Amino acid sequence: MEATNFTVTEFVLLGFYELPSFQLVLFLIFLVIYVATLVGNSVTTCLFCFDSHFHSPMYILLCNMSVLDMSFTTMVLPKLLDILLTGNNVISYNGCMTQVFFFVVLMVSEYFILAAMAYDRYVAICHPLRYSHFMSLRVCFWLSCTSWSFGVLEGILYVVLISSCSFCGSNEVDHLFCDLKPLMKLSCSDTSTIETVILGLGSIVGFVPSVMTLVSYMYIIATILKIHSKEGRQKTFSTCSSHLTVILLFYGTVLGMYLRPKSSYSMDQDKAFAVLYSGVIPMLNPLIYSLKNQEVKKSLTKIMKSVLLPKTVLAQL
Repeated sequence: MEATNFTVTEFVLLGFYELPSFQLVLFLIFLVIYVATLVGNSVTTCLFCFDSHFHSPMYILLCNMSVLDMSFTTMVLPKLLDILLTGNNVISYNGCMTQVFFFVVLMVSEYFILAAMAYDRYVAICHPLRYSHFMSLRVCFWLSCTSWSFGVLEGILYVVLISSCSFCGSNEVDHLFCDLKPLMKLSCSDTSTIETVILGLGSIVGFVPSVMTLVSYMYIIATILKIHSKEGRQKTFSTCSSHLTVILLFYGTVLGMYLRPKSSYSMDQDKAFAVLYSGVIPMLNPLIYSLKNQEVKKSLTKIMKSVLLPKTVLAQL
């Protein structure tokens, strides 16, 4: 679309426009990812909420993660599915700002929730006798609320900053959703100050929980290495292996997205990373936690048996 002198009231999400022959195939792939993400995270959320065995800080934080994953996927995939199926790639200005808001809220909240989970594992492994004191339900509640509050505050600030930009030229967003970077490129006003503010805030908000997570795992690893028996080390490490796997996936994707050299920057790479953190990782997270957690597997197996098997057969089991 050629640049014209008008104020943009809507944007065009280009999505995977460069793959016109694969729109239906991509629709089916992302539909499966979306349904699997909703089902997997809904099941784990309900399990943690309604089974009293899981009313502990660790599972409350996992419940927060499931809500984050479902929200992240719902923010991106329904509109992307609409684009792939119908070609309706127009999104209103307010709809675009809403996507920016929720993207920032969920990304920042996930940083802090992961840090809170690292602290939970640190207390459980390094101070097991004082776990109930350092990681009570009250502490867990405030950690969760603080994580979401930081996300909401930064989301509001970023939307205010982006809304102050003028959009009077092209309205084509070469991305899967309204992200900060492609929107800044479309602005016809000077965005250098806003970019500096966003970079500074993003660095601070990302640095603090990252350091908390890193320090927690330094203490965890040091404690595990002090355990003499191999079985003891393996058993202790297994209590945090799921969380560590999720951390590596999340941080690996974010670092690849935002810290790669400008010389290697391309929108195709941005879209690939967006697929990872908005679809693939939220789909995998409940599987990672379930497959590596014996309590969750036992509870899910019990529920499946009670739902799928007749009562007479269940009684014999």
